[in-house]
Parts: sequence; C-alpha cells; structure tokens
Amino acid sequence: MSLAPAFAISASGLTAHRMRMDVISANLANAQSTSTPDGGPYRRQDVILESAPSPFGHVLGSEESGATSVRVARVVEDQQPPRRSYDPGHPHADDDGYVAMPNVNPVTELVDLMAATRAYEANVAAVNATKRVLQAALEIGQA
Repeated sequence: MSLAPAFAISASGLTAHRMRMDVISANLANAQSTSTPDGGPYRRQDVILESAPSPFGHVLGSEESGATSVRVARVVEDQQPPRRSYDPGHPHADDDGYVAMPNVNPVTELVDLMAATRAYEANVAAVNATKRVLQAALEIGQA
C-alpha cells in the first residue's frame, strides 16, 4: 500500500481551500467597492469545488478504488442584486440618492472563512498523520 495517494488527496484539499480563502479575502476587501472596471459595484465571488480522481492512482498503477481528490471547478459571481444604500453625497449615487453597494455580507464571508480555515487545518492534520504512519513504518523496519 502506497501513502502517496493520501498525500496527494490532502494536498489537493490544501490547494482548494487556500483558493477559497483567497476568494473570500477578495470579497471582504471589496465589500465597499462601488465601482469596477466593468461598471457597477463589485459582485461577490464564490468557489465551486468538485471531486476528481486521485492523480497518483494512475501514475503508480494503484487499483485503490474510491481514492478521490478535490479541485476548484470554477469561480462564479453571485447573482444576487447589489444592496441599495441611501447616501446622496456619494459620488456614485443615482438621482434618488441611492448607491449600489456590493452584494457582500461580511458576516457570511467570515463564517465561510472560518469553514475554509477549518477544512485547511483538517487537511494539514491528515498530512501530519500520514507522516507519522510513514515514520512509524520506518522505525519498525529499523528494529
């Protein structure tokens, strides 16, 4: 039994959840951006993850079934409409004094960030557990 698939699966989780944290950080950073190069306010981004076959199963000739990793399928824009905020002095206010604000809810983003962080930490724990198993196997071989 090879431990390479375990490392590959955990590494894919680390990469995917790091991407989630990057996108959430961008959402929080742009929570007050009322103008973008495309026009209009910033639109919240969301990461879509999908299951993928483990990359090392085929390379090592492993026939282990069920070994899957995760990958980022795509990053999509949230289609919720922008919030309207009354601020007649704002440079981007319309004729009625309302400003189109990004559809970013900081509370939702922070909850998503905590979930992504926990998933990242779980993958780090899996890598460390796999390393401990490998170390124990090496110590058995030395005895």
